[in-house]
Amino acid sequence: MIKSAELENSAYEFEAKMPLRHAVPLGLQHVFAMFVGNLTPLLIITSACGLAGGEFADLQVSLLQNAMFVAGIVTLVQLYGLGPVGGKVPIIMGTSSGFLGVFNSVAATMGGDVTAYGAMMGASILGGLFESVLGVFLKPLRKLFPPVVTGTVVLSIGLSLISVGVNSFGGGNAAKDFGSAENLLLAVFVLVVILFFKHWTTGFLSSSSILIGIVAGYLAAFIMGFVLPTTGVTAEGVEFTKAWVLNWSKVAQADWFAIPKLVPVKIVFDMRAILPVLIMFIVTAVETVGDISGVMEGGMSREATDKELSGGVICDGLGSSFAACFGVLPNTSFSQNVGLVAMTKVVNRMALASGAIFLILCGLIPKLGALVSIMPQAVLGGAAVMMFSSIVVSGIQLITKEKMTPRTLTIVSVALGVGYGMGANASILAHTPQFFQLICGESGIVPAAFVAIVLNVLLPKDDKAE
Repeated sequence: MIKSAELENSAYEFEAKMPLRHAVPLGLQHVFAMFVGNLTPLLIITSACGLAGGEFADLQVSLLQNAMFVAGIVTLVQLYGLGPVGGKVPIIMGTSSGFLGVFNSVAATMGGDVTAYGAMMGASILGGLFESVLGVFLKPLRKLFPPVVTGTVVLSIGLSLISVGVNSFGGGNAAKDFGSAENLLLAVFVLVVILFFKHWTTGFLSSSSILIGIVAGYLAAFIMGFVLPTTGVTAEGVEFTKAWVLNWSKVAQADWFAIPKLVPVKIVFDMRAILPVLIMFIVTAVETVGDISGVMEGGMSREATDKELSGGVICDGLGSSFAACFGVLPNTSFSQNVGLVAMTKVVNRMALASGAIFLILCGLIPKLGALVSIMPQAVLGGAAVMMFSSIVVSGIQLITKEKMTPRTLTIVSVALGVGYGMGANASILAHTPQFFQLICGESGIVPAAFVAIVLNVLLPKDDKAE
């Protein structure tokens, strides 16, 4: 076994101090884990609203810059707290992808223009305030979220993300060379490097295995660019650049410094956007409870307290309202990073805060963000499949924390089978009301959480479990 510099026990303690030489790379792991996921929702929604090019090209770049800046600020509040805001838990915040279905529908309903995007921001401001109120009253509501419910939500989050990880593993399903040998081999190489440093080294090298794997992926892609063809031809005869190729020109064109712009898009309040978005914020609150429960269970081997859950949900809500003021989609706890914590057990606040500060710098120094943004999807996928699977394991740990009873088995089985199963196969809901499709048809997380909560309330308590 390869030995390394011993990683101090402080890495596994939330409030302990640790050297910056350890904190920074451990924090960077979290940035790499969520960076693409933090920007992708914006790319999708700005495209749906016609803001991806032409006269709005600069606006899109500005929004991407703001997304990094906001994610860093909200993460620091979540880590350190600001009065009742922030759970003081090892959570990384970022742009939520859970709203994509609702926002795509809003864009279609309102004509898909800059006004529609402004309506999304208005709805997000109100929805964030609504979620923060839920957070204030979370303690009396917590009985609705016992380990069997939060565990099921965490499990469904992990299951939903595995397919995302596998898509990245193949180079991104939008790539012309999706599933090519180069993409698969690059992803496997990254995964092997991570496994090697995770299990055949100790201390700092072991805990930094994700970062090392990603850096190794960058180097591998760089070398591949010299020895392999960088372009291919589609069946229609159209030439394209392969997904694993590093786009250094994007880094060269990026500015060195830029100040994030407040209210880059005029905020509009429209009920067509407000109603479905409010419902989604309830779901987001449940997801956040699940994420915090998962990270505390997976990283600190204990249940989250009422204060931690309440502060975390309040931060989630107010953070989303804050993000909307910068033209950014709602912010929420990132499940990718929950998986990373569960895998490495590194929960040190300084380490996570260094990642948050790097995100802020990315928002101020676009070149840094550009360097991370050119990461090949296959490199991300090699790390993601392992991290996302760790979330599934955290969910199982939460569910099995208490003795399994017929009641528990029923809740988990029906929530996953009917709730997650139907939500993950949206076509089955094609003939249901559109509002129901908006809420349940884009993610299995939403119906799984709903079914688990309802069954937990309705099913009689198991006396044997008391």
